[in-house]
Amino acid sequence: MKKLFYTALLLICAILNVQAQAKKEIHLFAYFKSNGEDGLHLAYSTDAYKWTALKNDQSFLTPAVSNDKLMRDPCIIRGADGLFHMVWTVSWKDKGIGYASSKDLINWSEQQFIPVMAKEAGARNTWAPEITYDSQTKTYMIYWATTISGKFNETASTEESGYNHRMYYITTKDFKTFSETKLLYDPGFNVIDATIVKDDKQFVMFLKDETREPAQKNIKMAYSDQLIGPYSKAGNPITGNYWAEGPTTLKTGNNWMVYFDKYRDHKYGAIQSTDLKNWIDVSDKISLPKGLRHGTILSIKEKELKELLKQ
Repeated sequence: MKKLFYTALLLICAILNVQAQAKKEIHLFAYFKSNGEDGLHLAYSTDAYKWTALKNDQSFLTPAVSNDKLMRDPCIIRGADGLFHMVWTVSWKDKGIGYASSKDLINWSEQQFIPVMAKEAGARNTWAPEITYDSQTKTYMIYWATTISGKFNETASTEESGYNHRMYYITTKDFKTFSETKLLYDPGFNVIDATIVKDDKQFVMFLKDETREPAQKNIKMAYSDQLIGPYSKAGNPITGNYWAEGPTTLKTGNNWMVYFDKYRDHKYGAIQSTDLKNWIDVSDKISLPKGLRHGTILSIKEKELKELLKQ
């Protein structure tokens, strides 16, 4: 009887182990290097700490749109249609963003230029676009930072070429037709690099306070009940005494991780939280490919990773 019991127990443990292996999370980091001239780079991780570059850290997609042909700040999400949708910064001074889609992260559609700020004569740039999906409305929101000359003069500065950003957005259901561009977030300061994730019933925005005088240059958070806002007043900084930008997040279990570029220190940082309120620095625990500049993180399947590893 005991032998049967132990045999059954071993069988159950084996099944649970197989299930655990099947459910192992694989995270993919989409990023750029240098000025973004060579295009899309990818790295993966199974523990959210150690990241390994794919394809010997060579580009998966060469930028082809805009005069500058850059691919900075890539953001990739898995759409409700099963496709991977990507947007990126095409230029330092253009009035639009890049877009492409893929079934496998290897073969990409023809790259498109979406002229999101073309109707704003004073628009100086279109930086770090991201995509967030709203499952309730089945709508994608694409959002980015732009400086429009003559607007928000209360926070204008002559520092850093006089850039004075706010967050803008468009929505789409199919990446073929888009809404008109609207203001997404004016926190009362110069803001860039927003990324929005869903936490239970609310949307959480991580953003960079770009204020130069007195210097902020840190990551803060804001909240909204709806993806398109309105978002709350930005909270206190969640990053430390260094300049940080380009936040991206992932959640494993109940654990939140926020990664960001410590760009003045030429290295990457990360903080961790279980409640989105109390954060601990885990920068010394992470390992990322050399020269990685910020982008975004998504989850992929084991079979998708196997194909990427063949490249």
